[in-house]
Amino acid sequence: MPFNSPYQEGSAVFFDHTKKISISGVQVKYSLTLLDNKLTLTEKGGRYILKPIPAGQFKHLDQVPANEHLTMQIARQVFKLAVPPNALVFFRDNSPAYLVRRFDRASGGGKLQQEDFAQIAGMTSETHGENYKYNFSYEEIAKLIQKHISTHRIEIEKFFRLMLFHYVFSNGDTHLKNFSAIQSTQGDYVLTPAYDLLCTKIHVPGEADLALALFKDGFSEAYKTYGFYTYKDFYLFGQQIGIKESRVEKIIAAFLPVSELVHGLIDRSFLKNDLKEIYSEYYRDRVKRLGMGKL
Repeated sequence: MPFNSPYQEGSAVFFDHTKKISISGVQVKYSLTLLDNKLTLTEKGGRYILKPIPAGQFKHLDQVPANEHLTMQIARQVFKLAVPPNALVFFRDNSPAYLVRRFDRASGGGKLQQEDFAQIAGMTSETHGENYKYNFSYEEIAKLIQKHISTHRIEIEKFFRLMLFHYVFSNGDTHLKNFSAIQSTQGDYVLTPAYDLLCTKIHVPGEADLALALFKDGFSEAYKTYGFYTYKDFYLFGQQIGIKESRVEKIIAAFLPVSELVHGLIDRSFLKNDLKEIYSEYYRDRVKRLGMGKL
């Protein structure tokens, strides 16, 4: 990057541009455009989002950009999930940042209509309290997909695969606003590419396995037995959201073996060596959990 990180830059340029971008989430983000093959901060029409090291009280925050980049690459390269093009970049002062291309921009530069599932559910802090993003279940999100997306039979399987990915890779902050629908060029709505994928357990070790409850009506008997989600939970979840039994089994099966491709990407990532091992341990543990109680 042709400038320092916002923590080193002497001018107010970053703060000016922070105010101009309207993307949900608490992490500071900046809007960029590509001019003469160089990424430049912009006030409008940005095609890229830049996420530097966040501020806060969580652990290993300097590793967040590398964590997100690694997890997004695993999603795309190993599990073939749809994710926007992304990269890990470095400021002039060698501080890392996560860079991602916006998927809500049309080829002509216009903005595509997009709504996250908090908007679709009609839930805001004013109507449902400060924790509104977490007062829901993944089963209820699936019901909204069935209600509002005409191609829901296809999209619901995408959602199911994404939920398995969130669980296997310890993404414990997947709340309502981390899922969105976007209008296609044909005028109908589909799920957006996946975003905000990272192993949050590295930064918040004591967090819950998932941000929301899997089921609307509480925990399954299997969960009560093991104390965490297992094969039976996701098997039941897949069926309850309208996926055929044979498809549920096939989709879960893709996540059950410990993948050498995953470990290869972890080894080649920009994470510190000690966190590479922690990331790998979390992954192996979740695969083990998912395989428990298999029918």
